[in-house]
Amino acid sequence: MPLVVDSKQESELLSRFQAGRQLYNACLNEAMKRLDLVRNSELYQVAKKLPRTKKKERGEAFKKAREQYRYSEYDLHSFASITSKRAKWIAEKVDSTAQQKLATRAFKASERVMLGMASSVRYKVPSRFRSMEGKSNKTGIRWKDDYLVWGKLVLQPILDLDNPVIRHGLESPVKYVRLLWRILNGKRRWYAQLVNEGLPCQKPQNYVSDGLIGLDLNVSNIAFVGDNHADLLPFAENVPSFTKEIAALQRKMQRSQRANNLDNFESNSSAKKGRRTVVKKGKVKKGKQSWKKSSNYLKIAAKKRELERRKTAYAKTQNRKVVNEILRHGKHIKTENVSVKGWVRFVAS
Repeated sequence: MPLVVDSKQESELLSRFQAGRQLYNACLNEAMKRLDLVRNSELYQVAKKLPRTKKKERGEAFKKAREQYRYSEYDLHSFASITSKRAKWIAEKVDSTAQQKLATRAFKASERVMLGMASSVRYKVPSRFRSMEGKSNKTGIRWKDDYLVWGKLVLQPILDLDNPVIRHGLESPVKYVRLLWRILNGKRRWYAQLVNEGLPCQKPQNYVSDGLIGLDLNVSNIAFVGDNHADLLPFAENVPSFTKEIAALQRKMQRSQRANNLDNFESNSSAKKGRRTVVKKGKVKKGKQSWKKSSNYLKIAAKKRELERRKTAYAKTQNRKVVNEILRHGKHIKTENVSVKGWVRFVAS
């Protein structure tokens, strides 16, 4: 739900998010240090050599290696609390429940690296740290009397009571609240997400049938066969690509970048193309460069991001319609094990 936020409240929210971001990065850095110690320990090396058939022994060995260097979610909670108290301004801006959730978030990111699900972690810059949440609806960030309350901050939401999903959510018990921001049309908008108990709202047209469905995925469409119906549905039908608009903005950004960073590019060269002499733009010099971005460049980049956001949002909406259509004919789904990520790389190349 969108929130009504004035300039003073937004300034306070941004300072709290800045404190949360720095605490998250500190927890993530500590988690990766402890993970490296675990990986280099003798207990971990012994556990790796155990056969996978001995699941219980292998699991206990890995557990001991993690306990030796205090690599666990709850140990990271303690680290977050100690770090916040040492940096007094973080403890003033971020409550204890939000601190614990940030530590949990950092631990799960490092755990993905440990389990081989990710190659590295990503530390957050201000533009990529966009959400914070609490652990319950009793303290910290909470929902009270149809308002979002966080300490002395009281934010009024814009409630669309005609929307059955919003109305159902407000009538359900709230477990915890997530506060986030997004950039829409170049402006920062603040939102509250309520995580509720119970069953989600189900619209009458989006019913779910108790049947068996067979799926066949393709690059651009999906075929399904049910007990009483079969169909071929396209992915993201009629999505506006904005190809020409984005390409034009990219050319503008490139011209602005070259004009403001002449030292970062090699000199232009000329070449014969038939009877004409063509000027080839110099390539970017090797090595790490510092880039100057003009206000005009930032405005153009914001326009490009907005077009890409609109394209992504429309594609998600269309694909969710495809999911609803399939679930109308059955909820027990069987499909082959294919790599969708591999298709994405294939299409991109």
